[in-house]
Amino acid sequence: MSSQVRTFEVKTFGCQMNVHDSERMAGLLVEAGYEENQSGDPDVIVFNTCAVRENADNRLYGNLGMLRQLKVANPDFQIAVGGCLAQKDRAQIIERAPWVDAVFGTHNVAALPVLLERARINGEAQAEFAEQLQDFPSALPTKRDSLYSAWVSISVGCNNTCTFCIVPSLRGKEKDRRPGEILSEIKALVAEGVVEITLLGQNVNAYGVEFGDRQAFAKLLRACGEIEGLRRVRFTSPHPRDFTDDVIQAMAETPNVMPQLHMPLQSGSDTVLARMRRSYRSKKYLDIIDLARREIPGVAISTDIIVGFPGETEEDFQQTLEVVEQAKFDASFTFEYSPRPGTPAAEFDDQIDPQIVSDRYMRLDVLTKQLAWDGNKAIVGDQVEVLVHESHGKKDDSTGRLTGRARDNRLVHFNGDGQDIEPGDFVVTEVTRAAPYHLLADGAPISVDRSAREFAVSCGASSGGQEPGAVSMGMPSFPGA
Repeated sequence: MSSQVRTFEVKTFGCQMNVHDSERMAGLLVEAGYEENQSGDPDVIVFNTCAVRENADNRLYGNLGMLRQLKVANPDFQIAVGGCLAQKDRAQIIERAPWVDAVFGTHNVAALPVLLERARINGEAQAEFAEQLQDFPSALPTKRDSLYSAWVSISVGCNNTCTFCIVPSLRGKEKDRRPGEILSEIKALVAEGVVEITLLGQNVNAYGVEFGDRQAFAKLLRACGEIEGLRRVRFTSPHPRDFTDDVIQAMAETPNVMPQLHMPLQSGSDTVLARMRRSYRSKKYLDIIDLARREIPGVAISTDIIVGFPGETEEDFQQTLEVVEQAKFDASFTFEYSPRPGTPAAEFDDQIDPQIVSDRYMRLDVLTKQLAWDGNKAIVGDQVEVLVHESHGKKDDSTGRLTGRARDNRLVHFNGDGQDIEPGDFVVTEVTRAAPYHLLADGAPISVDRSAREFAVSCGASSGGQEPGAVSMGMPSFPGA
């Protein structure tokens, strides 16, 4: 191997679990002596893939095709493919793109550096797949993208059997970490300057099923509230089937658990929910969010919705619109159904005409956008606390604006007023305008708290780049949740 330090780049597609896995891949490569690429072409590029939607395949193979000439021109350049699509397609990836050097499954993240080195030595592609989890992700080294926000996995895998979702077959059955391990990791992160954590799981509020404690998730939220220095706790994504009143009470009574709930609806039609094998109905769903709004002041609620599921009639779609109207979501992530090989729904014989699906998608998009805008307009005049972002916390030369997330996870563009404000600071500002997807604060900040940033600097931390902690209203949830 050349004595020159090799550089890498990790490209991530898909959900929050993939983003967290990518941090582990980066950490493994750094531990193995690689450096993250800062400019030009990297020596190694890793694709962490998603298998949820049809265009996921197209995106991966399109990217691999564009890299073929680079590989021909520089045989030492290496390409690795991991994640859900790698677990699904396995050897097919090397068959379709023989210039790929390494392919590894969702349970084989730890093997990445070894596979790359084997490929270099042997001069041929390497692949490794396991059917069960080998190492819990948090046991692996990590290179976080943010100083102040961090993901914390509390479980992996999923026990649900939704007919549209391939994730359980790729991630396996649910495995839960013990509460003590989770809390120890969080405390260690806080000691490094982290002030916001997001608890991750494919079905996060089913946490505890493996060790038989139905109240384990609520207990975990309350325990997070006792960690000094931890200012914001989020989680994603819960399943309506497993949502219990004690979780809502824990959210309401634990000050550092944010007033934000992302809970996938998927459809407002009970008939479609049954065909999806979603073990709740629209009334139960609405009852949960009604209770959340009663008990948690200012809670923002977001969701995922699939349009055009096989067999969906116009009446079914109208029922979805009615539920959305009643729920008044603060943010909605809407998707046109696409069949995924290996899922039961892909074999249903009543697939919907794509033009009808597209039309319904556009109609739903208009409604959800208006509801989100109405919700944002209601906040104009309120004071909000904003945690300044890593990725967007840069001053705009023309406006002096910076960007961050409010406690309820709404995106806020605010006026820095020439003050010394950096990523990791907490700013209180007044909302002056609203748009469908963000809030604007044009006045000078009311207050600036730099203590978190100063503490992180005193710990000797260094920034990595993008801020991953604001999740549920910033990106869609796990597809099976």
